[in-house]
Amino acid sequence: MKTLLKIAGVAASLVLLSACASSNGPDIDASAGAGTDVGAGPSGPVPGSQADLEDAAGHRVFFGYNQYTLTPQAQAVLSRQAAWLQEYPETRIKLAGNCDERGTREYNFALGARRAEAARAYLVSLGVDANRITTVSYGKERPLDPRSTEDAWSLNRNSTTTIASVGS
Repeated sequence: MKTLLKIAGVAASLVLLSACASSNGPDIDASAGAGTDVGAGPSGPVPGSQADLEDAAGHRVFFGYNQYTLTPQAQAVLSRQAAWLQEYPETRIKLAGNCDERGTREYNFALGARRAEAARAYLVSLGVDANRITTVSYGKERPLDPRSTEDAWSLNRNSTTTIASVGS
């Protein structure tokens, strides 16, 4: 009986130690994608961080097939981004235009550039200084979802906003 109690005590101690060890790690949301834990803390994202931008405004807008016009949903996200950027006037952003795998590489680079520029023009129309925004096109080179399905293609047709720098 004493041996059984000792084994149970050791097992309970190991469970407690493993729980303590895992609670000391960074606050990472694996479902949110690469890099989204940057600036996150135990009480939420650090104000002005990439995680804060994503939580407060969203960082990605989506486009229809072969389109670069902004949907009402995309305009709503960009409006929230503009408001967030007004709170952090020293923050510079990069808009990356992306496409699905269909079409030639050259065509998709051009379409990605038009998507990033459409997002940029909308932010500027809302009062964000154009000098704070850079654009890049990745075409079909950086898919969010590598599958060849309509759901994957819909995700991959986007413009993604990331913080490029903070300060002048």
